[in-house]
Amino acid sequence: MAAKLDIVSMLLNAGLMVQFVLLLLLFFSVTSWTIIFIKYTYIRHALRQSLEFSEYFWKKRDFSEAFAKAKNLDSSPVAQVFRAGYSEFKRFSTPSTRTGSGESENNFDVPVIKSIERALSRGITAETAKLNRLVPFLATTGNTTPFIGLFGTVWGIMNSFHGIGERGAASLAVVAPGISEALVATAAGLAAAIPAVVAYNYFTGKIRVIDSEMRNFASDFLNIIERQVHIAAQARGEKK
Repeated sequence: MAAKLDIVSMLLNAGLMVQFVLLLLLFFSVTSWTIIFIKYTYIRHALRQSLEFSEYFWKKRDFSEAFAKAKNLDSSPVAQVFRAGYSEFKRFSTPSTRTGSGESENNFDVPVIKSIERALSRGITAETAKLNRLVPFLATTGNTTPFIGLFGTVWGIMNSFHGIGERGAASLAVVAPGISEALVATAAGLAAAIPAVVAYNYFTGKIRVIDSEMRNFASDFLNIIERQVHIAAQARGEKK
């Protein structure tokens, strides 16, 4: 009966360099799976809460109520972008003058639009940075671990040929154990790389979707502000 493949004993009997390579690949693999779990949870919440906020915003169409809602949706990038833009909006919408009837006019002007636009852009940049955090490590894992595993394989094969030279025999019984240990490193490298590459592509796709949602919302929000500025400018013109 053929002997069963015992991976554990094979790894324990491997050379020090191969063992070091396998430990390094284990580090990459464990770290990658941790990041995958963290980012999957975060991005799932980001998508769900962003959808919830967008539906609430367009249903209510009230900035103050939407701002209060956004405070409870910390994982929503769209909500945080709105908070950044609305905070800048409020800074310029304080009463500046009083009309004869005692009503206040808002201090709206074209520079206000530029200032709000910059605030929205900063908010998008900050939220995109948070979404991308830790994701590049997955790309690093996918790009490097196959080569790290290949290095362990090459090193193990070198040791096998060195053993052949010392023993003066090239039988399968002499070569096979060393080559088997070496090939485990290649398999470990691929095992670490494949999930990392799949997860990286998945996360970058979802991040692009969220980034598009943030930019679309920022554009729509800015259009609403521009209409208010235009209406305020017309009202000032009529009063004059």
